[in-house]
Amino acid sequence: MDNRRVVVTGLGAITPIGNNVKDYWDSLKNSVCGIDYITKFDTAEFKVKIAAEIKDYEPTKFLTPVEIRRNDLYSQYALIAAGEAVEDSGIIGNIESERLGVYVGSGIGGINTMLAEYDKLNQKGPRWVSPLLVPMMISNIASGAIAIKYNARGVNLPVVLACSTSTNAIGEAYRAIKYDYADAIITGGSEASINRLAVAGFTSIMALSTNPDPKTACRPFDKDRDGFIMGEGAGILVIEEYEHAKNRNAKIYAEITGYGNTCDAYHITAPQPDGDGAGRMLSQTLKQSDYSTNDKLYINAHGTSTPLNDKGETYAIKKVLGDEAYKIKISSTKSMTGHLLGATGATEAIATILTLKEGIIPPTINYNTKDEECDLDCVPNTAIKSDLDIAVSVSLGFGGHNGGLAFRKV
Repeated sequence: MDNRRVVVTGLGAITPIGNNVKDYWDSLKNSVCGIDYITKFDTAEFKVKIAAEIKDYEPTKFLTPVEIRRNDLYSQYALIAAGEAVEDSGIIGNIESERLGVYVGSGIGGINTMLAEYDKLNQKGPRWVSPLLVPMMISNIASGAIAIKYNARGVNLPVVLACSTSTNAIGEAYRAIKYDYADAIITGGSEASINRLAVAGFTSIMALSTNPDPKTACRPFDKDRDGFIMGEGAGILVIEEYEHAKNRNAKIYAEITGYGNTCDAYHITAPQPDGDGAGRMLSQTLKQSDYSTNDKLYINAHGTSTPLNDKGETYAIKKVLGDEAYKIKISSTKSMTGHLLGATGATEAIATILTLKEGIIPPTINYNTKDEECDLDCVPNTAIKSDLDIAVSVSLGFGGHNGGLAFRKV
C-alpha cells in the first residue's frame, strides 16, 4: 500500500496578512507585514505590546450564528479555513464519507473560552459557567466540528505538538492516505491565543521580542533579532490519493513526497544547539523525496527570530546539506505573519506549495545585519523568481518536536 501517492487538492487560510489564500499569498510576495499593536486587550502593564492579529474579522460571512456562538475563536478560524479548502478542492460529493478524514490540530486550543468562563466563575459563581465550556476549550474540537460539518466519518486525529502541530498533522494525514486508511483528509491547524495570559506567559519565558516597533520587530536570521511575535489564524489543506484526485479531474497543487518527524529530547523550550534533531528530521524528509544535488531546493524555515532557533536551524541545514546549503534559498515567512503557533506549519506549508507552483520565493523581511552564525541565503527583504524542483516546510516546537514536509510538482 505504501506506493499510493498523495497530492494537495485544496487550500484554505486565514492569516494576519490575508483572510483567504489569495490575499495571503499576494501579501507574502509583496513583503507585507501583518504585525501591529495589540488591540485585543489593554497592554499598558505589558512589556510586549505587539502581535500579528487577524484584521477585519467578520465571521458572519462564513459561519452561522450557532457556529459562532458554539465555537471558540480558534475553532471559528479552523472552520473558515476548512470551508475555503473544501470548496477549492471540490471533494464533497466526490468521496465516500467513510473515506474522508480530518486531521486538524491546535497547540493551545480554546484558551479564550477558558479564560472568559473562569472570569464568570470568579465573579458570579459556578452556576454561571457555560455548559459549552468543555467542548469549546478542548483542542480536538476543531477537528470534530469540521468532521461534523462535512460528514467526514473516516480517520480523525487532532495532533498537538506546540509549534510543530499542523506540520505533523499534515504529515500524519499523508501517511494515513499512503497506507490506505483514507482517500482524502482535511488537515492543518488553528490557533487564537493572543490574550493577556498567553502573552504574559510567553513574555515571562523571554520568548517574545521586546522591540517596540511592530514593523521591524520580527527579523529572522538577522543579528539583532531578539524574539518571536505571536500571531493567530488557521491553515487547512485537502490532501488526497493521487488516482482518486485524477479520476475526478481535481486541481492538483503539488505532491507530498516526504515527511520527517523527530524529537530533540533535549529541553522543554530550547532547541538542541547543534541542530541534531532538526537535522535528522530534514534528512528523513529529503530522503523520502529522493532529493539529489541536481534538484533545485527551497526551504521555508521555521525561522522564529529567536537567537537560539535561527542559529540551531542554520546548523541543522548545513549539517544535512554540507556545502550545498550555501546554494539553496531559505526564507522565513514569519517575518511577515508572526508566529501562528499551532497553525504556523499549515500556513507555511501553503506558502511552500505556492512557492513551488508559481516559482516565486517569498522573502525574509526586516533583514539588515548579517549574523555570521546564520550565513545562508535567506532571500532578504524582496521576493525572487526561481524555478524549483522541490520545496520543504520545516517546523520546530517546544518539547523538542521537529516536523518537515516536502513537496514536488506533479
